[in-house]
Amino acid sequence: MRPLLFVIALLIPDIALAANNVALSSAVFLEKTIADNNGHSRIVLEEPKAVTPGDQLVFILNYRNAGSAPAKDFIVTNPLPSAVAYQGSGDGAQVSIDGGRSWGTLPALKVREADGRWRNARPEDVTHVRWALKQTVAAGAQGKLSFRGIVR
Repeated sequence: MRPLLFVIALLIPDIALAANNVALSSAVFLEKTIADNNGHSRIVLEEPKAVTPGDQLVFILNYRNAGSAPAKDFIVTNPLPSAVAYQGSGDGAQVSIDGGRSWGTLPALKVREADGRWRNARPEDVTHVRWALKQTVAAGAQGKLSFRGIVR
């Protein structure tokens, strides 16, 4: 199988959306398992140069309150690159399977098939990931959100 070469800009999500003077940055990493000289394996994150179908990716979104007042009740939305299937987020993210028109947890969403029947949404149906941050972020404070994907 030949490696798929991606321009890094295609792997890094579009600029995520937020309010309240919250500055956002994003990065994507290739997750690899490597063995040391003693045969012990460990997981490392590397900058992707080339990826192939099945490669595991970790998307990290950093946020920082760049304003002079606390920020609260802001939403960060991240579209998924079409070459990536969603694999989960451990930090309370909601997902959309319809381009960001509706949101929920993956088990709560349904997809209508061409024959009219409904099925449970699957990770590969996800088009966007969103976090609704209710906690107050003090001026100058920062945090991190992440989700995982697999190259299709």
